[in-house]
Amino acid sequence: MTDFRISRRAFAVGAMASTGVLAACGNGVGGRGAATIDARVSATLDEMYRTYPNTRDLAQKANGMLVMPLITEAGFGLGGAYGRGALLVNNVTVDYYSVVKGSGGLQIGAQQFAHVLFFMTQDALTDFRRSPGWAAGADLEYVISDQGDSAAADTTTVLSPVLAAVFARAGLRIGATLEGTKYTRIIP
Repeated sequence: MTDFRISRRAFAVGAMASTGVLAACGNGVGGRGAATIDARVSATLDEMYRTYPNTRDLAQKANGMLVMPLITEAGFGLGGAYGRGALLVNNVTVDYYSVVKGSGGLQIGAQQFAHVLFFMTQDALTDFRRSPGWAAGADLEYVISDQGDSAAADTTTVLSPVLAAVFARAGLRIGATLEGTKYTRIIP
């Protein structure tokens, strides 16, 4: 029987390289620009409204929405994710953003998904826009996932500063969370 050993450094380099390659596949990397992001944002919103009709009510009540149409996430011990999207205020694109996520632990696989962050308060939207890099975390509440749930903008929901809708998952990987995810303004 052959004794196969791999160093931690070789494992880490291999995992980061495979994650980087997977993250760059099909998610807008490579000079496609604002027109591509805008088209994907529009298609993502159409899909979300069609699949989860109550999100229209959330969108109308939100002060702004960050739409990330395609995030590619991969991991084998170490993992990462990348995607690009747009911030809409009054249904008009005001800025473009990238999203980056790193993770470590017991994980394997790759997946792609979309998500929309609804900024339900003006303070939450202002904080997001003013920050040099905003990290999703404790104040984020999920309203839908790909479990067939539907969101409703009730009193409790609308009082949350930021709501997240994660949907359109494809691939083989356990879970899709936004905690520890960093958003940064970009010029496409």
